[in-house]
Amino acid sequence: MSTFEGIPTAAFRFYAELEENNNREWWLEHKKTYDAEVREPLAALLSELEPQFGTAKIFRPNRDIRFSQDKSPYKSAQGAFAANQEGVGYYVQISADGLLIGGGYHSHTPAQLARFRAAVDAPDSGEELQRIVDTVAAAGFAIEGEKLKTVPRGYDKDHPRAELLKHKSLSASVEVGQPDWLRTPTAQEEIAARWEELRPLVEWVGEHAAP
Repeated sequence: MSTFEGIPTAAFRFYAELEENNNREWWLEHKKTYDAEVREPLAALLSELEPQFGTAKIFRPNRDIRFSQDKSPYKSAQGAFAANQEGVGYYVQISADGLLIGGGYHSHTPAQLARFRAAVDAPDSGEELQRIVDTVAAAGFAIEGEKLKTVPRGYDKDHPRAELLKHKSLSASVEVGQPDWLRTPTAQEEIAARWEELRPLVEWVGEHAAP
């Protein structure tokens, strides 16, 4: 594995051009650029972050178009997920807009969802999560995840943590764009610092909702 030297500007340019040329012919013609400017730097970054945040998976660049009206064959961003538990961990994404950093809890089997809601409902664990979410939001992250429109059945609609109870998954992310440090080895430290800000959220959902 090569040493991480930063995410080159060419990675973001690649996705800007892909948005205008999302077809197999263009992709094959530019695959060497994808490998050298997107996949290899991202793999090097994740390898160096692995001891701190867990094993990472780089997602496939191909879209699943079987049930989609949009038949564009390639994703307009390259994402990767570092996790110590299935469905719970840290996310990073490269696109034409720049870098996105996030983390949280993305899967929700019925059993996981039941555990999550019970923990949100319980005063001690629920209030702890509310404090974590408030801190993460104050740090500039957007609180996200699949949500119901109303409080789930069985819970008071005026529950003090009604908004958290609506979540079927819970994550947070921030778009950092293309700052100068992104093209340097310092990007590793910057991304690690953002992931550390998300660690309390990741660890809470890992304890209360993961398998």
